[in-house]
Amino acid sequence: MKTSLAQDMDLEQGTFHLFHLYWICSIAALGGLLFGYDWVVIGGAKPFYEAYFGIASATQSGWAMSCALIGCFAGALCSGVLSEALGRKRALLIAASVFVVSSIGTGSAHVFDAFVFWRILGGLAIGMASGLSPMYIAEAAPAEIRGKLVCLNELTIVIGLFLAQLTNWLIAQPVPASATLAEIAASWNGHMAWRYMFAATAIPSLVFFLGMLTVPESPRWLVQRGRIAEAERNLACIGGAAYSARVLEDIQESLHHSRHETRTELSQLIRKPLRRVLVLGVILATLQQWCGINVIFNYAQEVFSAAGYGLSSMLANILITGTVMVIFTFVAIATVEKLGRRMLMLIGCAGLALIYVVLGALFRAHSHGIHMLVLVVMALACYAMTLAPITWVVLSELFPNQVRGTAMAISTMSLWSACFLLTYSFPLLNGRFGTAHVFWMYALICVAGFVYILRMLPETKGRTLEQIQHFWLRD
Repeated sequence: MKTSLAQDMDLEQGTFHLFHLYWICSIAALGGLLFGYDWVVIGGAKPFYEAYFGIASATQSGWAMSCALIGCFAGALCSGVLSEALGRKRALLIAASVFVVSSIGTGSAHVFDAFVFWRILGGLAIGMASGLSPMYIAEAAPAEIRGKLVCLNELTIVIGLFLAQLTNWLIAQPVPASATLAEIAASWNGHMAWRYMFAATAIPSLVFFLGMLTVPESPRWLVQRGRIAEAERNLACIGGAAYSARVLEDIQESLHHSRHETRTELSQLIRKPLRRVLVLGVILATLQQWCGINVIFNYAQEVFSAAGYGLSSMLANILITGTVMVIFTFVAIATVEKLGRRMLMLIGCAGLALIYVVLGALFRAHSHGIHMLVLVVMALACYAMTLAPITWVVLSELFPNQVRGTAMAISTMSLWSACFLLTYSFPLLNGRFGTAHVFWMYALICVAGFVYILRMLPETKGRTLEQIQHFWLRD
């Protein structure tokens, strides 16, 4: 026999205005597309802007590649303040505006310092969009299909990654392997190609900005600000009058106990019982980065070559990395409401741990061949259908309404901090311990993540955001 929750879900399923719902969620998810594109485009542009600016030292090269992370961290911090003060919609409009300006600025830079400035500003937009887009979708989506809709954000991220790789490949002209730095600097690639690669981001950024003008504000933020009539209209556009009345009552009830709360959101988060959910969010965000998939990205081309594939680095990424990530994100969309968030997170940790153990053993044995390529593709597929999208789903729905913006910002900041530490430490670990031991190290992290998720992460599938809030505040 079905529970009352399951019966309610069946009754409500047919009332959703799906075109409107998918429209507003797809527009919000464009923040993910820009996140993916802007984060990856620098890889294809690297040899050309380095030649143009005369970058010869490893320090300068590393700074150019990683400076955007400073902006990402600052953007994640700003997103919490802006989303609570101005609303989710206006904060996303600000992020879209920064994407437009920074992409044009980066493509127009004529000195290295200006290039770095615009890259940091672009990172600011990435940091904002990375947390705001899934949060907006989660607050607008019905519980029954919330996981699928939030996964749209990850789908657009990997599509953005794919488009960046494709754009770089189409714009750049072939460069002889023997070309010197001066010859590259004097070529079309050195003068113009890298500029077009960055400036191209302005087109989808403008689409994102104009699209956000057409979507409503998050109904949950509106209720927090006392704009009940507007929230009621927005909910009715999603699911009709009955759905609007039911969800509005739930939201108001969830906020009722905090009406007389005098502590700031941050003060609430560091006290029981919300401290445990904040710790959970930070650990899950960190795990998404420290699960070791960046090892795969760093070693993908080497493994392809070892397997006998003579593709260029960019073309290999387009045909394998990008395609696999896109395809298996669709698997996540198809399974997130069936298997649940917790199960997919457990599958991701267990699957990656097993693959890393095998890959480490094969690297230690200096093994080469098609089986190496198969294992790399398996790791990418496992990540794309589990930890990559599902982490964002969980983070977007985990926190109570009254602190969601701040808690999401802290979790996103943790994710970008973990990304920086992973990127910085990887070459040091690889040089000190060797490839095999690095794979085994990340396998241990995945095992630890499996145990933590098994013990600490509740299943949120099919629950409203208010029911999830009640779970954390019930004590």
